[in-house]
Amino acid sequence: MAAKLGVVVAVFVAVPLLLYQQFHAADQERRQLLLESLENQGRIVGESLRPSLQDYDGETLQGIADRLQRMAGTHGLKIKLLLRPDDNGSGDGFYYIASAPRVSTGYLKKERAELADTGVLRDVQSTCGGNRPLDVAYTNPAGKSEVLTSITPVRTEAGCWAVITSYGAGAPVAEALEQPYWQTPEVRIALAIYVVMAVLVLALMTGVYRSLRRFVHAARRIRRGGLAEGGPRFQAINRVPELDGVAAEFDRMVTTLNNAAHAMRRAAEDNTHAFKTPIATIAQAVEPLKRSVGDDQPRARRAVDLIERSVTRLDTLVAASRKLDEATAELMEAPRERIDLAALVTRLTDAYAETAADHGMHVERELQHGIHVAGSADMLESVLENLLDNGMDFSPRGGTLHVRLTGERRTAEISVADEGPGVDADRREQIFDRYVSTRVDADAEAAGDHHFGIGLWLVRRNVEALGGSVHAEANDPHGLKIRIRIPRVG
Repeated sequence: MAAKLGVVVAVFVAVPLLLYQQFHAADQERRQLLLESLENQGRIVGESLRPSLQDYDGETLQGIADRLQRMAGTHGLKIKLLLRPDDNGSGDGFYYIASAPRVSTGYLKKERAELADTGVLRDVQSTCGGNRPLDVAYTNPAGKSEVLTSITPVRTEAGCWAVITSYGAGAPVAEALEQPYWQTPEVRIALAIYVVMAVLVLALMTGVYRSLRRFVHAARRIRRGGLAEGGPRFQAINRVPELDGVAAEFDRMVTTLNNAAHAMRRAAEDNTHAFKTPIATIAQAVEPLKRSVGDDQPRARRAVDLIERSVTRLDTLVAASRKLDEATAELMEAPRERIDLAALVTRLTDAYAETAADHGMHVERELQHGIHVAGSADMLESVLENLLDNGMDFSPRGGTLHVRLTGERRTAEISVADEGPGVDADRREQIFDRYVSTRVDADAEAAGDHHFGIGLWLVRRNVEALGGSVHAEANDPHGLKIRIRIPRVG
């Protein structure tokens, strides 16, 4: 969801950039076409005035002024007529001859000075040539903005004439030249619609993303709280209306798992009771047979011994089966609480110190304090007990069992290393499988035949249920080291 949200943000950012390039190029082309059109308009005005300008005798301007008035005024067009005489020494400047619409003489003088300041007369000044489009904004003497659109030079015997066309700021042509395309009402409306659409889509996706995150937190609370009755429920925790139906289904699933856990416990108890009764009966029946068989009947003696060992093994299997069922039910129901690993490891290793001494062994521990995890104390105790039992079973008399607890930023690690024969590299992953044991027959018989290869399987299952991992490796210089890594909480 986060990746999709990132893609949507990138698209919403990229689209305006791409459209800006296209719109900018189109606007430049439009402006160029408009300026060329205005240049042609200025040329037409200049050529239409040429006959009158050629007849100018230096005195009468009435005909020229009338022609200017007739041509000006269309769509806000203004025409300014200036002359640079050729017959006097001060002829390096232009004189304002006429204007349409008509203005006062003082206005003409001020406007002439302002036109000179814009620099638009510079090219005409020296050559009286170079008809060209303009796009020059300036403020006229009346304090209003105008846009000069073209300047057309006309050469006559009287001198060099400059015909300048312009439009007031309110004219459509002036607005088309001076107003950027992104300020037009159409573009602004389109931009507003785009922004609203982008905000709505991003708000929708962000809301979905946050809703899913809240649902994840709800699931985490359920997982940490376990399935105990009266514990948290999805519908009570969920704050996302769209996921209310999903939350209800999850609650039903949690209830089903809860019922399954209770059923497994009851079945384990019932099965154990059902199996124990005939086993106890067989064991009691074997006793008189054992006493009645003499040493002169070796075959009968072996048969009775075999029955007795089988009954013992069957009793152990029944106990192991109950333990497996209860452990499975515990995975479903065990609450997740904050556990101090150093205190837990200290308590368990202290409890095993006497057992280790009976085996002529020593338990050495190295613990880093202040490490906490979220889990079930019973599950973690089962993990450590099985690791310690496994290490003691394989360590030689006089050996040392090394227990180490360390923590990283996000994980806690517990390692238990023995000094036994170790396990071949190609079999280290198999020792965590169910009913897999590396003991040879002689070792199993010496141990009372009570080991069925479920201890390390329980270790892996419990650790993975807590969100961790387990790994076996060779211990230096000899033996086996088992590492478990569990997510750490602050």
